[in-house]
Amino acid sequence: MTIEVFKRQAGDYAAAMVKSDSVIGLGSGSTARYATLRIGERLRSGVIQNVMGVPTSEDTARLGREAGIPLTTLEEHPALDLTIDGADEVDPQWDVTKGLGGCLLREKVVAYATRFEIIVVDESKLVAHLGQRSPIPVEVLQFGWQNTLRGLEKTGARPVLRRQGDTPFVTDEGNWILDCHYASIPDAGVLGRQIKEIPGVVEHGLFLGMVHQVIVAGANGVRVLERK
Repeated sequence: MTIEVFKRQAGDYAAAMVKSDSVIGLGSGSTARYATLRIGERLRSGVIQNVMGVPTSEDTARLGREAGIPLTTLEEHPALDLTIDGADEVDPQWDVTKGLGGCLLREKVVAYATRFEIIVVDESKLVAHLGQRSPIPVEVLQFGWQNTLRGLEKTGARPVLRRQGDTPFVTDEGNWILDCHYASIPDAGVLGRQIKEIPGVVEHGLFLGMVHQVIVAGANGVRVLERK
């Protein structure tokens, strides 16, 4: 089986947890995409009813509409029943890094508003420590971004401006992303606080203590990791 099969299995498993009469966060990324598609199928077949979604990106909003999921906003529904989202890394404490897809800001806002955050991944995303296989994406203002970059360097990072072709990648909120490579991250909590103190930083891709359940698909099937 391929990684793509594992992603579909994880997304489908999480989608089966969505119940009728709920408001959910629709995550972004390749694995969360499968969950959104399956939720749409369950709604169209009548297995579940009266489900509304808050998308974490413009791409997810388009996908949700195409799948037949009624969309809403956090202004209309400030507390979500659950969110299904992907991740770039998951460590043994179920802390995760997100943002390689460029949607980390809205993803974190939605995660903060949800009662039960579910992360869906294939087994390749499991790491011993954050930063092992992925840089830490940091969303920054375009204004003064080079000063922000220098501030990130002081945290031990090697920041790289993310590009899309010949131009900087622009997030849904009109910001840029600096992908920060670290040789090691001894304490992700301390690092997260240091990053947020730098003027020009909008948000970082460290999601710490926000995840309630991780659904992992791999060669041995699907397993569910939960906080003790």
